[in-house]
Formats: sequence, structure tokens, C-alpha cells
Amino acid sequence: MSKLLLVFLLLYGAAGQALENLLADNPSPYLAMHARDPVAWQPWNAQTLELAKKEGKLLFISSGYFACHWCHVMQRESYRNPAIAELLNKYYIPVKVDRELNPALDEHLIDFVQRTQGRAGWPLNVFLTPEGYPVVGMTYVPPEKFRVLLGRLQKMWQAEAPKVTDLARQALEVLVKQRKSKHRESLVSRQELQQKFVSSALGIADELAGGFGQQNRFPMTPQLSALVEIQARQPEENLARFLRLTLDQVASRGLRDHLGGGFFRYTVDPDWRTPHYEKMLYSQALLASLYLRAAEVFKEPRYLAVAEDTLRFAVQQMCPDVACVASFSAVDAEGVEGGYYLWKETELKQLLKGDLWTLAQEHWQLRGFDNHAQAVLPMTGASAGDLARTHNRPLADIRSQLETARGILLKARDKRSLPVDNKRLAGWNGLMLGTLSGFARQSGKAEFLDVARKLRNYLVNKLWDGRQLFRAEHQGNPVGQASLADYAYVAQGLMQFSQLEGNQADARLAENLLHIAWRDFHTSTGWVSSSRALLPGMPAVQVQEDGALPAASALVLKLSLSSRDADLRKNAQELVSDSWRAVQENPFWYASLVNALLFSRSKND
Repeated sequence: MSKLLLVFLLLYGAAGQALENLLADNPSPYLAMHARDPVAWQPWNAQTLELAKKEGKLLFISSGYFACHWCHVMQRESYRNPAIAELLNKYYIPVKVDRELNPALDEHLIDFVQRTQGRAGWPLNVFLTPEGYPVVGMTYVPPEKFRVLLGRLQKMWQAEAPKVTDLARQALEVLVKQRKSKHRESLVSRQELQQKFVSSALGIADELAGGFGQQNRFPMTPQLSALVEIQARQPEENLARFLRLTLDQVASRGLRDHLGGGFFRYTVDPDWRTPHYEKMLYSQALLASLYLRAAEVFKEPRYLAVAEDTLRFAVQQMCPDVACVASFSAVDAEGVEGGYYLWKETELKQLLKGDLWTLAQEHWQLRGFDNHAQAVLPMTGASAGDLARTHNRPLADIRSQLETARGILLKARDKRSLPVDNKRLAGWNGLMLGTLSGFARQSGKAEFLDVARKLRNYLVNKLWDGRQLFRAEHQGNPVGQASLADYAYVAQGLMQFSQLEGNQADARLAENLLHIAWRDFHTSTGWVSSSRALLPGMPAVQVQEDGALPAASALVLKLSLSSRDADLRKNAQELVSDSWRAVQENPFWYASLVNALLFSRSKND
């Protein structure tokens, strides 16, 4: 063995200090649930990065969230496996990340995995050099495959660490350059941009089942919201038909909880029937807002009823005290995905007798049990009016019977256990504050105003210290670094609440948050999600794409263009032309920015 290789092995192959799992009593329920893993999980901070450099070990960052089904599966299969834990603890610096507390880090790693693997999701698992250059990443991996991967990576790192580091650094440089696309096209007109957006949306629209694409079904609320705004200003029959179809499918099939209210995150099939059962606070806020606006545009009371039902669920189940929790898990306390929401035929027959069972079967499509190994999920079937006509009975009688059946089922369901991620996140509560404010203003119902005021007080008194916004709070202490999204969503919520209450102090605070967003998150190279990044190459982009949530930079631009503050308007107006160029080639993925550019008070053509 050469002296050089011997020195290398001493530096990189020798065992460093014994690590311990440091996640006990963590304020994040997701991180706390990993505290009993045999993996010596470290929190994400500068000290952990320095530890990796000191010991010359690859970082292993595993990012997920409490409500994620496959995150639970990988924990059970791999992170509680002693043999896998031994490999992670000996050769790596294992780091557990709650993506909801570290969104900028998660965004950076998601982008890397998406570009290198072609797809990304959670759990998100990425190996990085001690300097922070991503080497390889993946989502869920079966335990045996994961064990083999850990062994191979360790051997590669031990033999060729300098080469691996250099290649990873070069790959990151390429990735950063790809993010900095240049847009030199001449500006299209407002009408042309609107038409490009509508055409791109309808080009991938499913005209039979609603929604976009032909695989799993995410609501894609930013895109639908932008289309509804276009329909409101320039009605078009084909667009109206698609929007109505999609709104009806989302409200009537498996994306929605038809007993308890609220929406799941997405469905795994293109027919909107089989959900991934996690319920996120942001889903309730965004979809309720969409249906509230659609009720105005289409003059449809049933859309208003969906909005109210969704907000009533959120208020009663997700906002129990000072603010709203982040999510309900996809798996129940027994580890069964959807177990809290699914019903077996024998159980239903024991609970519902005679007419109640007959009506419930038809109203919630409670049939086909032989084809569903995990029982069935209630969905919209025959309406109360249909049942009244079919059974030749008074409508009031049918409605009373259905409410009795619903009450019996919900009482039985409440005896089941559904894990809750009780983080009260700034941005997501800001989204809910805005939606509640809009609904309270439109409906005049005091109960929703009271909850909106409660959320406003939490955000202003608990998460704002007069200088900065915190992402969450636990036992009186701030948790997590506020991101651009937190500042954008809270500013929007406070602005909408100020319009409801007429409180100019809240409008001024919203403008203050926007000033901080421009100062801390907009750079000479574009928008960043975090103002204090620990890794090299964190994304800075000219325009942010929409994801499940609206692009935060688009909201900052929109709110700033409409602001009374001259400096905010000036900042926004200076970006309008470049933003217009950036989105016009493929506007579908920039729906929130298209919405801001088309319908803000600023004129640019």
C-alpha cells in the first residue's frame, strides 16, 4: 500500500467521534418521531456542516414531512434497521430535515434530484460532500437496495474523495448556470400573454376527467386560480367548460373528505378517486379561496358551499387554539395509509341500520367492497334530491336521515387515531388568514372573522418581533428561519385582513414585510428562498415557478405593484419587463406571476 493511500485512508476511512441521535424533544413532530431511530440523526445547522468537514465524511441529508406516507415507510424499513443505521453512523454524517421548517434547503435538493433523476419527491435523500456539493440523490429506496448503495458510496468516497468532490463541484456549477436562463425575446402584448397562458393550459387539460395531464392529480391551484381570473374578465365558453368540469371533479371525488370536510393533497390516479391521504393546511386555504372566487365568477352557490365546508373543517379541526396546525398524517396510528378515512362493509352495517344504510350507500357510493382490499372511501353519489325522488319521500326527511348517518359515522371515526403535525407555520397561517378574511367579508359570518382575528394576532404577536418574522413558534420560542414564502404569504394575509377590518396598522406591517422580502431575498442574480444559505449553489432565479403553492416572488411583485408605498411600486416596476420576458415562453408554470402581470394595477404595455 502506498504511503499516499495510507494517509488518505487515515484521513477519510478512520472512524470519527461517535455520534448520537440529537432529535429528542425537537419542536418538529417529524424530527421528534425520528428520535428513537438507531440512526444518529443530526439537526441541520452550521455545526453539522463543520462536523462533516472535520471528519471528512459525506453528508446524508434526508428531508421529509410528518404527513408523508413514504417517509413513514422508509423510516420503518431503513432508519430503524440496525444494520443500515450502523453504516450511516460509521461512514456518514446523517441529517434529518423537516422540509416545512427548511424550505429553501429542500427546494435546492429537490431541484438537484429532479434535474439528475428526472423526478423528485419525499422522502428526499441526498448525499453531499463535506463542502456541500450534491453527489447523488433519490426518493424512497427499498431497504436492501439502500444498504447496498451505502456500502458502494462509502467505498467510492474512501478511494476517490478528491475526484468525487471535484466532479460534484463541477456538476453544481452546471446546475447553477442552467437556472440562469437568458430571455431576450421581444415583449408580447398583454392579450398575447393571456392567450399563450390559456392555450398552454388547455393544451394539457384533460377534457374528460378535468385537471391537467394524464397521471396523478394535483389540484394545481395557482393555475386554476389564474384561469378563473381570466374567465372573470374575458369569458370564454371552452375555458368555462373546463373549469367547471375540474371544479366539480375536485369537489365530488376522492380528493375531498365527504364526511368530515377538507381536501387531501392529491390523488394517485387520473380519475380523482384514490387520494394520498395527507391533509395540508395550505390545501384547505388555497382550494377554499379558489372555490370562493369561482362562486363569484360562475354565480354557483354550490362552489360557495364547498368553500364554506372546507373552511369550517379547517376552523374546527386544524385551528384548535392560537393558530392552525400544519397537517394531518396520511397514515393512522396503526401505520395504515388512509386507515382513518376508509370503511369496511361489516363496520358500516353495524353502525347504520335499515334506511340509514340504504341511503348512505347511495349518497356516498358505499359499494364495491370486494374490489378494495383496504375498504372504501366515501364519495359523492346520489344527491338528497335524487334520493327523495327515487324513494318518493320528502326532501327534508332525506336530508335529516343523511345528517344522522353522517353524525354516526363521524362519531365512530373520531374514535380512530390520526397523527397531527402541530407546527403553526407562519406562511401557511398567512394563507389561511387571507382566505378566512375573504370569506368573512363575502359571507358576513362572524365565526370566520373571529378565527381570522385569532390568526392575525398569532402572526403579529408571536412570530413578528418588530424586526423579523419567524417561521414557527414552540413553547414561546421561535423555530426555523422565515423564508421568502413566509414573508409573502403573511404580507398577503395581513393585507386582506386589513381590508376586512379597516386597520391601517396591519396594512403598514404588510408593507414592512414586503420591504424585508425585497431587501433579504432579491439579489442581483434573482430571487432566493433563504437569506442565510449554508450550502453553495443555493437557487437564485429570475422568476420562481409555481408548485403546489403560489410562487412567493410573484406575490411579492403583485402586492408591491398594488401598494401605496412608492418604493415598493418602484422595485416591482423595475422587474416587470424582465419578468414578462421570462414567463412568456412557457407561461403555464408561472401562473401566479402571469396573474400578477396581467391583473395588477401596474401598466407595462
